[in-house]
Order: sequence, then structure tokens, then C-alpha cells
Amino acid sequence: MTTELIFGMVGGLGLFLYGMQLLSDGLQKVTGDRIQKVMEFLTTKPVMGIATGALITSIIQSSSATSVITIGLVNAGLLSLKQAVSVIAGANIGTTVTAQIVSFRLEQYALPAIGIGFIINFLSKRRSYKYFGQILLGFGILFLGLYTMSHAVKPLRNIFTAIIQSSSATTAIVIAMSIQGIIGIEAAIPLILGSNIGTCFTAGLASIGSSITGKRVALSHLLFNIGGVVLFLFFLNKFAYLVSFTSSSIPRQIANAHTLFNVINAGILLPFLSLFVKLIVKILPGEEIIIKKGPIYLNKDMLNTPSLALSQATKELVRMGEMVESMLNDVMMSFIQNDLNILKGVFLKEEVVNTLEKEITKYLVLISQRSLSPNQSKRLTDLMNIVNDIERVGDHAENLAELAEEKINEKLPFSEKALDELKFMFSKVQISLNKSVSALKNRDMASAREVALKEDEIDEIEKELRDNHINRLNKGICYPESGVVFLDLISNLERIGDHANNISLMVIDELSRS
Repeated sequence: MTTELIFGMVGGLGLFLYGMQLLSDGLQKVTGDRIQKVMEFLTTKPVMGIATGALITSIIQSSSATSVITIGLVNAGLLSLKQAVSVIAGANIGTTVTAQIVSFRLEQYALPAIGIGFIINFLSKRRSYKYFGQILLGFGILFLGLYTMSHAVKPLRNIFTAIIQSSSATTAIVIAMSIQGIIGIEAAIPLILGSNIGTCFTAGLASIGSSITGKRVALSHLLFNIGGVVLFLFFLNKFAYLVSFTSSSIPRQIANAHTLFNVINAGILLPFLSLFVKLIVKILPGEEIIIKKGPIYLNKDMLNTPSLALSQATKELVRMGEMVESMLNDVMMSFIQNDLNILKGVFLKEEVVNTLEKEITKYLVLISQRSLSPNQSKRLTDLMNIVNDIERVGDHAENLAELAEEKINEKLPFSEKALDELKFMFSKVQISLNKSVSALKNRDMASAREVALKEDEIDEIEKELRDNHINRLNKGICYPESGVVFLDLISNLERIGDHANNISLMVIDELSRS
């Protein structure tokens, strides 16, 4: 009997979680990156933030996924802490949809859904049909898992949502127990309330290594849910009594309790949202680093005046260039100090650089559709090329960051001589990149020419360092794995020097025509 209980419980829970994962993945594939765009545009007001969090979580069937997406958007500077907290509060409401569906006891449709879903997913060639089949398959497996659990459960003393990382799964277990008459509404409600605390574990994991704001989002999720549970504990009996009037079915009462708790909790937070955010900042102080992901200077109202539009595009290019400069500086610091935390900003900035590359290119294409003079057409072509060069510098900086990450994680040793050589080449490339961006910004012919003159020097340094390294390898005084990283480092640095030179040559060309 004990073996049947354990196997039935573990197997049923496994089916339920796997079904939920299939369902969630299918829904997320259908929605694509539209989820993030919706979150960016519909969270300007707290009420809208709560509604957005609830809607998105209802669609993708995972408050954990919503939390992770939210922390990612906060790290990218697309959401403020206040917006993120409202989304998290809404996600708690959205996650109750799963419990509501489960409480209707649709397990008789489980096997047909599995069969039909598999056939559609397996035989369909169109992606949209495959995703629909996956959703149907997940739906069926989810209810099959619930059915399996409901026939296996006996009184369970401890349920840990933090272990299975899903309040929906915990609620499903409680509902499965109630179906067999093992548990009543009075005992079920404390378990449901506890599951809301356990589900914060995923957001906590997602915040590891994130920005200070990302960590604040995870903390706010935890404190918000704990606060709600503590408040409800004072009115537990009255709450259970109220819920008993919502349905004559215990499974439905449990689902309704889950929904009511989260709706009331979000409603209580709403008027005190600003104060709650201030409390979070006080508990977790630190400088908030916000990098605006989108463009700042690309004003479409100026497109009818090409000369002004080209100037605005140049300003955005300079901003993009200064960002890749800071990426290179951060990589250098991380490499020398063996500090992985510095690299987090590098990877974040790389995403911003990629976004700016796309937006600036689109803007330049719009300018090209206007009537341009020969000089303006040439300048536009140069700017198109500079966009590509700066974006490639960003790619090489990201490569350098990954090499620094490998060096730190693998504890690869570097001799003092090798470190001195790298510092020297880093500094030369940094100067060239800085002067090329400065030349673009200030239309400085002298700085541009200086970069062009230094190009051959950087190439010679790269060759010299490569020869020195090979000599160290031949003498057996260099660790082979470190040597591979060393060669990749100087190769990426040399290419950054090439792109800096390309930028300077285009500045020289433009100023020569003026």
C-alpha cells in the first residue's frame, strides 16, 4: 500500500508537472516575444501592471515564468521596480487559473486530449498546428496526473512548494486530496497560503546574479506573499467560512480560496504600492543602474529634414559607441580583478547595443527614402557602415567577456608577463576606440588621423604577442588552456582595432569632403 501511494503520488505529480510544462511551453511558443512587448507597454500604471501580470500568467500558465521575464525586463531597464511589483502581484492572480481549471475535474477528457494532441503534434508540419497539439497534449497529461494523484493520496503532513517550484502543482495535490475526501477546506487553505510563499523560490533563483533592481523584485515578491499570508492568518476561520459559500464542491472551494486570497492581497497592495517600493529599497539599498534599451535621439519628426535626422542618427551612434567603450573597459577590469560580477553589465549592454543597431539602421533606411544631396547620401552610407562596425565591436567585447568568464571559472593561470602584455594591448585598443568615437562625436580630424596611424601598430603588437606566446609554449612555461584563451583575447582585440580604424577612416572621408 505504501509503495502504491508513493509511486502513485510521485508519478501523478510528475505527469502533472510535465503536462504543465508542455502546456506552458506551447502557449509561450504561440505568443513568442509578444509577451515581453505587452509587458513593456501595458505596465505604466499600477492597475494595468496587475492586470498585465494576471493576463500574461493566465496565458502562459506559469507565475514563475512571468517572474523570470519580469526580472529580465528590469535588468534591461525596461521596467521600473514599481512596475515590476505590480506585475508580480498580478502574476499571483493569474496563476490561480490553473487551480480553477483543475477544480472542474475534467479528467475524463485526459486520454482523448493526449491522443488527439499527440497526433496533431506528430503529424502536423505547420508550426502553429504543432504548438496547438502540444498545448492539447499538455492539457491531457496534466489531468491524467491529477487523476493518478487523486487515486493514490493519503494524508500528507508536509508539502513543500519550494521543492517543486509551483504553487499550481501544490494546489493540484490539495485538490486531489479533497476529491477523495481526505482534506477539507479548513485544512486546505493554510496549504494554499503556504504554496504562495514557496513559489517565490523561482524568482529568488532568477535574481541571482541580476542587477540590484532584479534582486529587489525577488525580495518584493517574497515579502508581498508573506505579508498577505500573515494578514490572512488572523482571519483564517472567517475566510474559510466565506469561501464555503462560493460552491458546494470542496475542490471548487479550494480553487476559489486560492483566487480570492491573491485578488484581495493585490487589492490591499495597490494603494500602498509606492510605500511598499520605498520599503524594499530601504531593506535592499544600493545604486540602481538603469540602461535605456531603446534609442534616445531618433526623432521621426526630423525625417523631413535629412540634415537634422542624420545628426540625430550620429548622436545615437556615438551613444552606442560609448557603450561598447564601457564594455571593453569592464572586460579589462573583470579579467585583471577576477570579478565575474563586472561581466554581468557587459552582457546586458551587449543586448542594448544589438537593439540600437537595429533601430538606428531602420532610422537610416527611413532617411534614405527622402530626397538627399550627394553629400548626404554619402554620409548616410558611411553611417550605415559605422553602425555595423560598432555592433561588431560589441560582439568582440562580448567574446572577450566570455573568455574572461572562462579564465575566472576555470581558474586559468596567467604569468605576470602575459598579463602585462594583455594590459598593454588592451590600453592601445582602448585608446583607438575612444579616439574614433570621439572623432565621430566632435568631427575631429586630428583624432581620426591618429587612430588611422596607430592601426599598423596594433597589428604589429598582435603579431609580437602571438610570437612571444608561442615561445612560452615551446619552453613549457605557459599553461596550454590559458594559452588558447590568450590567443583568442589578442585576436579579438586586434579586430576591435580594425573596426575603430574603419570608423576613423569614414570620419576622415566625410570631413575631407566638407
